[in-house]
Amino acid sequence: MQPLLKNLVDLLSLERIDRDLFRGRSQDLGWGAIFGGQVLGQALSAAAQTVTPERPPHSIHGYFIAAGELDRPIVYQVDRLRDGRSFSTRRVVAVQEGEAIFSLEASFQGVEPGFEHQDRMPEVPPPDALPSERELAQAFASKLPPALRVMATAERPIEIRPVEPRNPMVPVPTAPSRKLWYRAIDRLPDDEALHRYLLAYASDFSFLTTALDPHGVSWLTPGMQVASLDHAMWFHRPFRADEWLLYDVESPNASGARGLVRGRFFDRQGRLVASTVQEGLIRKRARELRG
Repeated sequence: MQPLLKNLVDLLSLERIDRDLFRGRSQDLGWGAIFGGQVLGQALSAAAQTVTPERPPHSIHGYFIAAGELDRPIVYQVDRLRDGRSFSTRRVVAVQEGEAIFSLEASFQGVEPGFEHQDRMPEVPPPDALPSERELAQAFASKLPPALRVMATAERPIEIRPVEPRNPMVPVPTAPSRKLWYRAIDRLPDDEALHRYLLAYASDFSFLTTALDPHGVSWLTPGMQVASLDHAMWFHRPFRADEWLLYDVESPNASGARGLVRGRFFDRQGRLVASTVQEGLIRKRARELRG
């Protein structure tokens, strides 16, 4: 496994320091703050490690409370709310220096048969026909400040190939809809739980920024403040995070300095494997609005 991906796998594994207490470290993606997907994936990992493997998670609902600090460990406190005949429920609070920075509730269910139907996968070009986000970023990287240049062109453990690329340096109003192919950069162990943690982590990339598209701004627009407020996810069917998954994202609403986005993950066979919803802060600071 490539070191970059192995580091992420280790990051999501966590250190168990007591029966329901876990400790995690953070990675710096160049943003100066902890990536929301990291805390989401780690919190899911902490919750799942207190439930029997025969009960995988089917839904998670998280709230981002504070930004957190990159150079301090995060402690994940798990409450075992219920273990019923079919379902288990867990609450997780992520803490730094005694203060909560994130909370999560997760529900787990034993695998059982039932009725099935799903949305149809959109028709898009295959990932092999598309350049990666990193390759696209190299075209405008020279115009970025040094710190942003490193962040935009750095290799990531999750490769993303957008179907309709956006140039954040020159944003133009477009429909609030994005389609992107996602895949881990190397083969992963046959551990279904790990694949779910990784997809939770990856689901926060290129998500909230979709709500900016109709307004002709991007996360690089001066004065923009963009931050996740909550994140929900439902796991429908088994999948592998090291095989291509299509992330179909849309933003149905923006109001009150908040944007709402929702997404669907499909595998290459057209199966809907997971769904996501997030609301986040998309604020143009007042001094910028006054020009």
